[in-house]
Amino acid sequence: MRLFLALTTAALLATASSASADTLLIDRVQQQAAAPMPTRGMSMSDVEARFGAPSQRLDPRGGQKSQWPTINRWVYPGFTVYFEKSRVIDAVANQATPGETGPKPPIR
Repeated sequence: MRLFLALTTAALLATASSASADTLLIDRVQQQAAAPMPTRGMSMSDVEARFGAPSQRLDPRGGQKSQWPTINRWVYPGFTVYFEKSRVIDAVANQATPGETGPKPPIR
């Protein structure tokens, strides 16, 4: 009986240690929620003054030839900012890294 209990305990401990090595996407997002991010209504110049230049400015979408307003996207290391014309409409945490459990980045 003691041997069975010892083996069961060892198996549970081995399983628990491997599961704790994974980083869940939701855990990272909750940690980043405490990190400063641009807020709705900030201007492009306000965002750049507070957070610096983005690592990437993606091509605008929508605009004059479409029925939708122009949407600009700026990518920072931890988040992406979405602008309608020149004002922030949303800022979201970037997608999972390969070591995280959760949605994976799209293949380009």
